Amino acid sequence: MFFEDLNYKGKTIPQTILGYGPFMAELYYGHRSRLYLDDLYNNPQYACEVIMESYDQGVRAINLVNDDNLLKAYDLAADAGCVMKVIATIGKSDVDYLNPNYEVAKEVDWDEDIELFSTYDCPLMLVDEFITDAYDWRLTTKMLNRINDTGALSGLVTAFPSRTTDLLGDNIDLDLFDFYMMPLNSLSYMMDINAFNASQRQEFVDRVLKLNKKIIATRTLAAGVLKPREAFTFFKSVDYVDAISIGVAKIEEAREDFELLKQF
Repeated sequence: MFFEDLNYKGKTIPQTILGYGPFMAELYYGHRSRLYLDDLYNNPQYACEVIMESYDQGVRAINLVNDDNLLKAYDLAADAGCVMKVIATIGKSDVDYLNPNYEVAKEVDWDEDIELFSTYDCPLMLVDEFITDAYDWRLTTKMLNRINDTGALSGLVTAFPSRTTDLLGDNIDLDLFDFYMMPLNSLSYMMDINAFNASQRQEFVDRVLKLNKKIIATRTLAAGVLKPREAFTFFKSVDYVDAISIGVAKIEEAREDFELLKQF
């Protein structure tokens, strides 16, 4: 499951993407964020080793943002032969995930990000969630147009898959982008959905399918709340997800999680 390539509009997108969350020590990991800061973010060599193990397990894509430590880790892995397709998130800022200031997020130099990732093997660039969810549709449109001008495929990231999905059709030209990355897991953890029973899941799916976009699921392990087997069992029954992003924090996690994913 998710170990094939998605070929779309002349681009190749591996279906399993190594997420950047642990490498960036994102605050939604709670107390583990401090550990990730020391073990991964401030230690690009070890982050590189985690990337290399993921590559050895068959992962051929990585989600990157414009951050010196993260890029150093990936470049070290690439120099060692672990060259991946880069799925770039454009416009990532230092805004606190737990208490975001969307106006500050919109001030990031996203054009610099696009220029940077145009130098990588980057078939897809995604507008960061803090820009998408700021609902500044003029800015989002400008960013998508700029990405499309590079020849890369474009997409949106959202942290609010319910609210944002409902707003897109009336506020932005849906023909401007092809991919939609959103949190998705069996607990609806980090999703703007209070419950996720069978009927609610189907209602949510119906709304997402109306967008007619390629779906990338993120927060798939619910920031570590779910065990990998439980998380992957859920996705075995989901037929509308085209790719999946998974973050791992240790060499052992990369080996165990991706070996397990191959069994589904």
